Amino acid sequence: MTDQSTTEAVTGWNERIIAEVRANAGYAAWSSDDEFAAGRPVPPRIPGFDEQGMPLILVRHIGAKTGHERISPLFYQPVGDGWAVFGTYGGSPRHPVWYRNLMANPRTTVEVGTEEVPVVARLAQGAERERIWAEQVALVPKFAEFEAASGRQVPVVVLERASTGN
Repeated sequence: MTDQSTTEAVTGWNERIIAEVRANAGYAAWSSDDEFAAGRPVPPRIPGFDEQGMPLILVRHIGAKTGHERISPLFYQPVGDGWAVFGTYGGSPRHPVWYRNLMANPRTTVEVGTEEVPVVARLAQGAERERIWAEQVALVPKFAEFEAASGRQVPVVVLERASTGN
């Protein structure tokens, strides 16, 4: 596939997932049978999430360079009153664009379940990062493979509810 056809396929996949998450109160099938049959560049199936679909969070982010708003459907883990998301980027050696955007513009909004929530993103570090990462790898062992393939430490971003007074 050319870079443009890859971008179009990923954009179409994102749009389908976002619509499905919104229609199903936060759940979506990660990749359809048709997408796998067509060999499209979609994330691999992850065992244990086939029946109901996967719980996904929709993270809005503003482009660090472009200023354009984007929405990324991501795996998440509840952390306190917020959520953690993981910059695996499917094992790529680069960080995902959404990660760079959130670090540049940490105030944003997420859609989780049927709720839209203002949040502030921050990078988990040290013992906090290790605890959250270990829990995620126990749930989805494929994440450990992504980190090993990437040659980098996968960033763990915590999305904390923003206080309404700020």
